Amino acid sequence: MATYVEIICGFVAVFLAFYYYLTSTFDFWKVRGVPGPRPMPVFGNMKNVVLLKTSTSHFVRDIYYEYKDEPMVGIFIWRTPVIILHDPELIKDVLIRDFSKFADRGFPVVEKAEPLSPNLFNLEAERWRPMRAKLSPIFTSGKLREMFPLIMECSNHLEQYLDKLVSKGEPVECRELIAKYTTDVIGSCAFGLEINALSDEESEFRRVGRQVFGSLSQVIRFRIKEMAPTFYNLLGYVLPPTEITTFYTKIIVDTLAYRKENNIVRPDFVNMLLELKKNADKVETIELTDTLLTAQAFVFFVAGFETSATTMTHVLYELALNDNIQKKLRQEIKEHFEKNNGELKYDDIKNMTYLDLVFRETLRKYPPGPILIRKSVADYTFKNTKVTIPKKSFVWVPLYALHHDPAIYPNPDAFIPERFTDDAVAARHPMHYLPFGDGPRNCIGARFAIYQSKIGLITILRNYRVEVCDKTMIPYVIDPASFLVSPKGGIYLKFTKEES
Repeated sequence: MATYVEIICGFVAVFLAFYYYLTSTFDFWKVRGVPGPRPMPVFGNMKNVVLLKTSTSHFVRDIYYEYKDEPMVGIFIWRTPVIILHDPELIKDVLIRDFSKFADRGFPVVEKAEPLSPNLFNLEAERWRPMRAKLSPIFTSGKLREMFPLIMECSNHLEQYLDKLVSKGEPVECRELIAKYTTDVIGSCAFGLEINALSDEESEFRRVGRQVFGSLSQVIRFRIKEMAPTFYNLLGYVLPPTEITTFYTKIIVDTLAYRKENNIVRPDFVNMLLELKKNADKVETIELTDTLLTAQAFVFFVAGFETSATTMTHVLYELALNDNIQKKLRQEIKEHFEKNNGELKYDDIKNMTYLDLVFRETLRKYPPGPILIRKSVADYTFKNTKVTIPKKSFVWVPLYALHHDPAIYPNPDAFIPERFTDDAVAARHPMHYLPFGDGPRNCIGARFAIYQSKIGLITILRNYRVEVCDKTMIPYVIDPASFLVSPKGGIYLKFTKEES
């Protein structure tokens, strides 16, 4: 009898110890006077997100609305405290004014389990600073001008491929179509590779690319990494590398080697990496291994094709729903082509003002990432408050929620490009529109992403009118399993060939 009692007591002791571990941080925000929803063991406040019952976008938006009048809200991801900032001045402090205190993004770099994780997006501040400085020159307007003919070549392939699809008389799934285009653009402009995702239905690049953001295995890996990064990294010693890692590593390493052996010089991302490797002694605080260089190429590739493809898809979706806006935009495109005898020139892109309004409103309504994440590198006290957070604390900027706040953008579910006229923009706080982030750690490839997206849209809209069809998702639903703000099940539209 005594043995059974001891066993039961042992189980109770272990359970209580585990329960204490799971909940021991739950008074973190209470003692600091920061309001927030009550967490639960294991999940914190993220139960519905983890179980894929809601998207991160809507989860954060709902908390934002619930605590609308608060400058900040405290939540828990598992047992980790996270502060969500509402006050735009506090957001500006974190992203810009006090950036040195929030130079980390906070994504775990698990080099054993994921050799491509030490990329520019994830890197801690020490390695990020010199790497960002060395990679920035590839994204200047001068470099972009040099890449313009390459993007135009890919857009011509897009036009030819779309003609074939439309001739079948069936609705077109836009996200897959455009992801093939952006995959070809990144392959050509960044790596000098003819990927041919548009012409090759069996493209390995496109097949593996789908896995990066959309596969269930990637979601599971992300959750484990988020909850227990040290344990996840240890799995790297026993689990084989993923197909994503092996595929992109081979492609990038082979391309670097081929360029070096054949003395090929090209104004692209690979050439920049080769120059970095050649002058490794000039890069302080970083050991420029082949793996580290490959990681930089990897993140540029996957981020470049996916976010742009999703944004272009959202543009077409809104134009199909708002025919008056589509007519006005197609008229602007027609006028520029007539002015240049049927050609599109580099400077035309920035001169299409209505296209820019449409593009910016799309990024307002569908920002690629629902939140911006920063991690403090030192203890920090928020200005005009008594709230102090310790080093290594997580800060979230609720990007999607800010973009859908009716007090900032009246009737936020409506698609209104005129929200981004000069006068309208000047009337808003700059921290209320952050599709590419802000401050030193903003999106390094924003200019490139905008240009490749606009060129693709111009190519499509010059020749086609887009309309909703029976397969079009109305109302729009965000995929809760996606890391990005992306449509669940894709976007199907009808394309009708007609002169612009």
